[in-house]
Amino acid sequence: MRINWYPGHMNKARREIGKVMPKVDLLMEVLDARIPMSSENPLIPPLRGDKPFIKILNKADLADPNLTAQWVRHLEKQPGVKAIPIQKDRISEVKGLVTLARKMVPERRPGGRPMMAMILGIPNVGKSTLINTMIGRAIAKTGNKPAVTQQQARIKLGKDFVLLDTPGFLWPRLDPPECGYRLAVTGAVKDAVIEFDDIAFFAAEFMIKTYPSLLSVKYKLDVIPDTPLELLEAIAAKRGCVGKGGVVNLHKVSELFIRELRSGTMGRLSMERP
Repeated sequence: MRINWYPGHMNKARREIGKVMPKVDLLMEVLDARIPMSSENPLIPPLRGDKPFIKILNKADLADPNLTAQWVRHLEKQPGVKAIPIQKDRISEVKGLVTLARKMVPERRPGGRPMMAMILGIPNVGKSTLINTMIGRAIAKTGNKPAVTQQQARIKLGKDFVLLDTPGFLWPRLDPPECGYRLAVTGAVKDAVIEFDDIAFFAAEFMIKTYPSLLSVKYKLDVIPDTPLELLEAIAAKRGCVGKGGVVNLHKVSELFIRELRSGTMGRLSMERP
């Protein structure tokens, strides 16, 4: 199965971002620290040109810290890019983004106009929550589902700094197919367009190969099964997702498995390496 999700408002968001880009001094892109490659929008570089760029590795408290450090080094090999991991409980890191932005664009703007920074990110990556923390008040709509923000908003941070908030948008074709699956597993793709069984098999195979010890602790498994189906059946037995006659409710256990992976209750993990 190939996963794609590109409703009309996302295409509109891309067009509107392109129109305002000439006025922008600096870009901030919010990435999911667990999937920095898959959450990095390939439509942005052609729009960016050579503008200074801050890559924000959000949800770093859910990601494998060793791999996050590798991703920071990898991303900063790109000219004009600064990569910053952010954890939700470290407010000073978030507030420091404005200071960093000012340092990256030190020259005065024509006519003394305020510096304009545009913040972008895929759906459900935590961009709105980040903005609210950055400015110290609830101004951007938040929600634990994709596509909450659907139009641009200009937010003043002092006399000399304007933050342009943009709707989260994906791109028309999620390639390679694994990219779409990782986005679905982490919640960037709307649940209504996916099959939990399908993405749970993908995630289960990844966890068996990469983080078997996390599975063992989370689900109290003495032996880690060899296949995704066997793993989900074992979790179903532990979590009461078995019906009459011992039949596993595959949809129920798949949804449970994905939601626990998204929440970070399995432990810190990353699904991509640089």
